[in-house]
Amino acid sequence: MNLKRTRYCGEFTSELIGKEVSAGGFVKRIRDKGSIVFIDLRDSTGIIQLVLDDTVSAELFEVAKSIKSEYVIMACGTLRERESVNKDISTGNVEILAGELKILSKAQTPPFEITDETKVGEELRLKHRYLDLRRKELQDNIIMRHKIAKSTREYFYQNRFIEIETPTFIKSTPEGARDYLVPSRLHKGKFYALPQSPQIYKQLLMISGFDRYIQLARCYRDEDLRADRQPEFTQIDLEMAFVDVPDILEMLEGFIKHIMREIKGCEVELPLPRLTYDEAMAIYGSDKPDTRYEMKIIDISKIITNDEFRGFANAGIVAKNAAATLTRKEIDKLVEFVRGIGGKGIPFIRWVDDVPSCSFGKFMSDGELKEICKAMGCEKGDVALLGSDRAILGALRKQTAEKLNLIPEVKFNYVWITEMPFFAKQELTGDGLRPSAGELDDAAKQELTDDGLRPSAGELDDAAKQEDNFVAMHHPFTCPTDESLQYIDSDKSKVYAKAYDLVVNGVELLSGSIRINDYELQQKMFEALGLTSEEITAKFGFLVDAYKYAAPPHGGAGIGLDRLAMVLCGADSLRDVTAFPKVKDASELMSDCPAEVDGKQLEELGVKYS
Repeated sequence: MNLKRTRYCGEFTSELIGKEVSAGGFVKRIRDKGSIVFIDLRDSTGIIQLVLDDTVSAELFEVAKSIKSEYVIMACGTLRERESVNKDISTGNVEILAGELKILSKAQTPPFEITDETKVGEELRLKHRYLDLRRKELQDNIIMRHKIAKSTREYFYQNRFIEIETPTFIKSTPEGARDYLVPSRLHKGKFYALPQSPQIYKQLLMISGFDRYIQLARCYRDEDLRADRQPEFTQIDLEMAFVDVPDILEMLEGFIKHIMREIKGCEVELPLPRLTYDEAMAIYGSDKPDTRYEMKIIDISKIITNDEFRGFANAGIVAKNAAATLTRKEIDKLVEFVRGIGGKGIPFIRWVDDVPSCSFGKFMSDGELKEICKAMGCEKGDVALLGSDRAILGALRKQTAEKLNLIPEVKFNYVWITEMPFFAKQELTGDGLRPSAGELDDAAKQELTDDGLRPSAGELDDAAKQEDNFVAMHHPFTCPTDESLQYIDSDKSKVYAKAYDLVVNGVELLSGSIRINDYELQQKMFEALGLTSEEITAKFGFLVDAYKYAAPPHGGAGIGLDRLAMVLCGADSLRDVTAFPKVKDASELMSDCPAEVDGKQLEELGVKYS
């Protein structure tokens, strides 16, 4: 029997009817009808139906009857038209009348049924990830991720970018998330770090004269995980020389247009919408706004005359035609949600009858209530939810939209967030300095940019960053805007960065910035960040020395390949687009990683632990 496939399972078409063909794959399902056996054969491209009837030998027929799900087999036969068409698969109008059949590998009964409709818990599926990956849904996701990577390289190659690999073992520069450390056998007591991003090396490449660099880089961050986090991930990392912000945004917009056309078959209108950080926080209460739905935040501070109430509620959102759905009971649930994220409550207007009812009538006159409704566009049938903290209102906006099913699934809304604050004000609390609620939304407190080393929540207390109760929100190579340079020493709240994020559907897809290329300005920024001369030399000495030999103006970005794949696949988690992902505690259930190592290995490395 010839074991060479003539086509993959999902690629048989009616043009081959009457021809001898062969196919190989995993058995998805077998249906024994007595005098006829049907086998659904599956590979990464799809399914082809095999048929064995009384035209084959009794010996071969018995082989067919012995086959079970997930066996690996090869079949040869004649392609013919199916009597009953299956419109759910691409090969639903043809089948192979098998004349030869060979079992290549037998399978035990799998621990769960390998179907997209499986109800088995994720933990069991991750334990047997190699079986879970046989499911069409996951295979389609992994294949789409591959196509994105391929299309990415094509775009940047066409635009004169050079792919250069940067080191995986680097010097630890703990600015942001915790590093993964690797002990050195040859240099006892010293450690390599796995890169959180290729940030420093790509800047050195610009100093070296490579105008355009690209890399699909593996990056590592030892941080707590969420659905959109993995301890190791792939970053589309790029840098360009002789550019400013508009040049980089234009290049990246071209990339988004290219990817959406090639991968999703849809056109994206350019230029993409742009909001400054301050505008995004004022309108959406988030620096990662989901613009697929309305409910923008409306400022009503000038209307409210009661000072006590103004401190509690000076802005709000309106849920149109939601009065029937957002009953008092449902509003109470939203109140609990707000309190759960640090808010105090939700003053509300619910307009069911001819006259709107509200929870704060004692604070104002009928005239003021009408003015608020008019300013917010709140009409009969609507519900207005008020507050004073933009970040809380932003979270409430999202929660309300989800409750009302206002978020369209098959839609991709991109928006640039530009002119980020360089520093964030912190409040002095009993356990040290923390960001004030008004300065940072929840995402900004916890997120790290894909490009660079924005501090994580656990790093914000670093004494080196507490000068004047301000914390740096960007890595120290980010260039301040020209207009705000004058405030570095006098008023850090007025310093903004030449930084930008691209957000799609509320997910930060990429981030980047223009870098400082002036040696004196770089030294000034280090000082503004509270770094001593000794710390500068210890952490970044080699980069500082490089800038003494001149550097072109440059900037770049890091695009989360995993996040991009997650969004385009419509997946709920990075685990759905990663072949062998980690779980929340950064372990891999399949291989039981991390694991203990032999004591001799530790001895060779000079490592002890208690």
